[in-house]
Amino acid sequence: MVKLKRGFLLLAWTLLASAAFAEDAPDTLVKRVSEEVITSIRQDKDVRAVVQTKILPHFDARRATQMAVGTNWRRATPEQQAELVREFTTLLVRTYSGALSSYRDQQIEFLPLRGAKPDDAEVTVRARIRQSGAESVQIEYDLSRTDVGWKVFDIRVAGISLVATYRSSFAEEVRNRGIDGLIGTLSAKNRT
Repeated sequence: MVKLKRGFLLLAWTLLASAAFAEDAPDTLVKRVSEEVITSIRQDKDVRAVVQTKILPHFDARRATQMAVGTNWRRATPEQQAELVREFTTLLVRTYSGALSSYRDQQIEFLPLRGAKPDDAEVTVRARIRQSGAESVQIEYDLSRTDVGWKVFDIRVAGISLVATYRSSFAEEVRNRGIDGLIGTLSAKNRT
């Protein structure tokens, strides 16, 4: 009887542990995080803290930075790459915090995940933000499967990529002032 109880306890613990660590589907993850963020903002939580605790853990900052820096990424030393990721992440926190500060009860409608297969390494989750008296805005979240679950690496708002938006200005900065110049520019923006 004791062995049977231990067996049930072990089975229950295994099922609970596997459920706790089960990977969310990408659309489920984006929807859940969005709902948590909106709930926190409605409770007048510190928006910057919300971005850091609710959004950043699900964001692949290294990949986003690498894509934004483009071909110049390979020219950067590992130390410069780490600094670029840190400064770009800080810039994104500021950007998201500013955008979320203007949240005023808009509704987010998530569209069905189309064409995704269970073994896909990358998917796009689409949503529509609706606000009374204004046209809906399309948002697309590009996610990739990582060792720790799905991570967002780019967001497109009305078809405009966050990463691509920075790519041309970053390339120009590197052309004019080098990698350290780009790091300096990002650092200066983050201090203002």
